Amino acid sequence: MILLLALLAVPGAAAGAKYLYGSPELSATIAGTNEFAPGADTSLTVIISNSGLNTHKIVGSDIVNRDDLPNTAKLATAALKSENTPFTVKTDPQFVSDIAGGASKTATFNVKVADSAKPGTYVLPLEVTYTYLQEAEEYGPDTLRYYYQKKTETLPLSVRVTPDLRVEVLGVRSESLNVGTEGYVYLTLKNVGHDTANKAVAKVVRNGASPLIPTDGSAYIGTFEPGETVDVKFKVSVSDNAEPQSYPLDVVVTYEDYEEKTATSKVVTIGLPVGGKIDFKVASPTVTLNPGGKSILEVVYKNTGAAKVYNAQARISAVDPFTSNDDTAYLGDLAPGETATARFEVSIDADATLKEYGIDSEIRYRDDLDNSKISDTMKVRVALEKKSGAIFTNPVFLAVIAAVIIGAGYYIFVYRKKR
Repeated sequence: MILLLALLAVPGAAAGAKYLYGSPELSATIAGTNEFAPGADTSLTVIISNSGLNTHKIVGSDIVNRDDLPNTAKLATAALKSENTPFTVKTDPQFVSDIAGGASKTATFNVKVADSAKPGTYVLPLEVTYTYLQEAEEYGPDTLRYYYQKKTETLPLSVRVTPDLRVEVLGVRSESLNVGTEGYVYLTLKNVGHDTANKAVAKVVRNGASPLIPTDGSAYIGTFEPGETVDVKFKVSVSDNAEPQSYPLDVVVTYEDYEEKTATSKVVTIGLPVGGKIDFKVASPTVTLNPGGKSILEVVYKNTGAAKVYNAQARISAVDPFTSNDDTAYLGDLAPGETATARFEVSIDADATLKEYGIDSEIRYRDDLDNSKISDTMKVRVALEKKSGAIFTNPVFLAVIAAVIIGAGYYIFVYRKKR
């Protein structure tokens, strides 16, 4: 459509020029790479160039100079379209202003590639709308009338979706994952992408500050074809400050892609349940012993934790007034809720203060993965009391009794002899 925009009056003293033929000639290219992986969320910068020429020029003293040239794309606006492609454009049309002949302008669009995008080449239409000077009509020696034309051009932009490896976790199973212990994680992975992964290695990675910490976090897969499933196994430890609940763990696969370049799949986060910690308590009441000599200290221990322990051994730390050359007792395997009795031989000072004592005790055991662990310290309560009838075993008392008996015997002997 031809538009009449203005009447312009200018002094006509100097020689002027007018162009008989010319119009904008636009083209568009992508700055940087035009290859994108499925799932990419990126900025796409487009360069819009104007190669339009003014091919015929007339110069004369009676010609009034034009303000605009016919090969200038004025007030240009660029809009990126994505119909029938796996691309989503998240940016509105961009105003790029005037594009003179021989010049270029840029426009940037935020673009999201669908996760399910199939590899291949796609065309994104770039619609550029602009106005240009179609004709300038002279009225007398000093007056011009401008006629502008509005036009929309569709410029093709070629983009390519590259093959990639996308991992889907089909199955998750854990074994012996308890607070403060180490356990196994079993995963079933599927390549739902379109690239054959070579030299593929599955990995589990700590998610932020999660208490799940991989201790053997890599499993070699080898060639991982699209649609193929594999089973992998990892070893993961759980920190002591965790609680019995589910925690996140990240899964990735590193591999060589179709260009033999090292690549890493998009992170997949899974949740793993963690059981309670392994713990024990002294289940027996306060034990009463007597000072002086040796005694047998019997202690009942109970597995109050959430997992079975193996080859458990109890140990006490005897301190004054206690001593022991037999401070370790074998308990065996203990399932949650089970108890076992330990027997320790202790010696107690004869002059020990009669009161209740707390003897430190701990249990060394092995978990499901045969890791050696030591429990928290527990107190074994021991009360010292004098043995009832202890006066009859006192040496002084016994000496007095002996003297009395001897004296009485001597008296009876002398008395009978005199008679």
